[in-house]
Amino acid sequence: MKIFLSFLARGVAVSLFFSPLFALDFVSIGTAAVTGTYYPTGGAICRMVNARKDKLGIQCNVESTGGSVYNVNMINNHELDLGIAQSDTAYQAYNGEGVFEGKPIKSLRSVIAIYPELLALVVKKDANIKSIADLKDKKINVDVPGSGTRMSSDLVLQAYGIKYDDLALVNELKSSEAPTTLQDNKVDGYFFMVGHPTANIKDAANSVAIDLVNIEGPEVDAIIAAHPYYAPGIISKEFYKGVQHDTKSIGVKAVLVSSQDIDETIIYNITKTILDNFEAFKEIHPAYKSITKESLLGGLSIPQHPGALRAFKEAGLIVDKK
Repeated sequence: MKIFLSFLARGVAVSLFFSPLFALDFVSIGTAAVTGTYYPTGGAICRMVNARKDKLGIQCNVESTGGSVYNVNMINNHELDLGIAQSDTAYQAYNGEGVFEGKPIKSLRSVIAIYPELLALVVKKDANIKSIADLKDKKINVDVPGSGTRMSSDLVLQAYGIKYDDLALVNELKSSEAPTTLQDNKVDGYFFMVGHPTANIKDAANSVAIDLVNIEGPEVDAIIAAHPYYAPGIISKEFYKGVQHDTKSIGVKAVLVSSQDIDETIIYNITKTILDNFEAFKEIHPAYKSITKESLLGGLSIPQHPGALRAFKEAGLIVDKK
């Protein structure tokens, strides 16, 4: 009898352990290099969700990845649940353009547009690079294949008629490694699409004299005309040591994306958590200083997930048309 009761007790314990009351949905958010803005953004979302996991039933995990294109592909392969991607990457993936040519990912959905990103061309001051045209015969890091930065830097170089063969060296390292290569004189400059200010460029400015190069002119106007998810912007001279001028550039939105296959309730709870704790969310990074709840809907270049739509409608930020 004692043996039976002991077994029964263990059976009750096991059944309680596997009870739906204690079940958690595990979700992963793909970001990018840890020194950028995606990683702390994903980490902050996960912390807010995990702080309420007993109520929401969600355990969130943030992953450092290769960036926008990688995240979209992993979502499509069901290896990530959510990811942060540039709005241009999301648009091209959904429509089968660019690196996704002929392979549209129609299951991709937007959740929220987080903050604006601007493409920075960071150069050593003594490299004599004052414009995009000056990149010829220079050593430049264009980022890893499959990153949002790489897509944008390639587009800018093409617009200015600069081929890889025109460069003295084409480096393909992650943006997180670029400040070190700049300091070690292995490159003269590097591209980085990011929310500003970022620790990455601050690290570069603290180790070597840097400047930022304006990305402007009719070539940029043509990019914006052909790709409406781009918009002009300014990187303030206040952000980085040694930069003595505001820098003109182009940018996109950093967008939290997912698949239409992810449960509506999960996406609803994540979105609602961000909206309910919006002021705390804004404290994550200086790049979020000017964002509003309304701006979370701006720059969404693909259809929105039903769970996110539900959360925004409940918050009164989306009104159904009658």
